Amino acid sequence: MKSYKIAALGFAFGLAALAGSTDAQVRTTPPGKLFFEGDIVRHAIKGQQGPFCVLNNRYTRGEAVAWRIRIQKPDGTVADDKSLKDVQVVLGNGTKLQAKYHGHGMPPTDFFWSLFWQIPQDFPTGSLGYHVVATMQDGSTVDWQPFTRDTTQLMIVAGTPPAAPPG
Repeated sequence: MKSYKIAALGFAFGLAALAGSTDAQVRTTPPGKLFFEGDIVRHAIKGQQGPFCVLNNRYTRGEAVAWRIRIQKPDGTVADDKSLKDVQVVLGNGTKLQAKYHGHGMPPTDFFWSLFWQIPQDFPTGSLGYHVVATMQDGSTVDWQPFTRDTTQLMIVAGTPPAAPPG
């Protein structure tokens, strides 16, 4: 009888842990209205050395961060600029940055929401979280928060961007 109680207790703890982990995976508020995927990459700035359009989360003042955001509706279709009224990236300090839906590549091979932000020279160093707010045509909003661990957040570090070689 004792082994059944231990097994039942273990099962209950397992269910509680599983329920807690699924809550941790809800990254949109309200959940299920839109689905997001996105990343941040180094954006090309004239006079700076690449590589550009590569994943990165550590930037120096003067560099530019580019957000690439794909949003889908529950039926799997793209939530483009006809489906959404507005998409903004909101930095941890409250700064709002406007995203635009358009093609990427020459000629365009992919379409998604994007924007870039050049980090001001006087911007403080440290971890700077962000979240994305999509405004539906009816005015309601959906908020998406990417990874929240400090080490995976957008990080502003001391230093200067390397200059591109002459030529």
